[in-house]
Amino acid sequence: MTPHPTPLSKTTRRSTSRGSVTAETAAMLPALMVVLAAALWAIQSVAVQLECVDAARVAARAAARGESLDEVRALVRAATGQKTQVNVSRTPEQTRIHISVEVRPPWGPTLPAVQVTASATAATES
Repeated sequence: MTPHPTPLSKTTRRSTSRGSVTAETAAMLPALMVVLAAALWAIQSVAVQLECVDAARVAARAAARGESLDEVRALVRAATGQKTQVNVSRTPEQTRIHISVEVRPPWGPTLPAVQVTASATAATES
């Protein structure tokens, strides 16, 4: 006859699993921080995209009115930053602005940049 195992009491069961939540949290915390950092980087990229769209729209209207290309570029850089690339093409019919910015997270300057672009077109005024 084999002896039956004695059931564990509630206090014995609790003591065997004590500390496992702390260990699981400690193992999960770095992964959670990476996900949070990526989410913040994505939010920053979307904010820069919205700034570029607005700046391109304003610059296209200014260039279509006949303002100088240097003034248009200065207008865009004032709205988006000094590292912004601005391409302006003006024909008698339409004016097109193309803006390009590289976005890097402030906490990881060595990480690869995300390229954010925006463009706008306006009818050239005579």
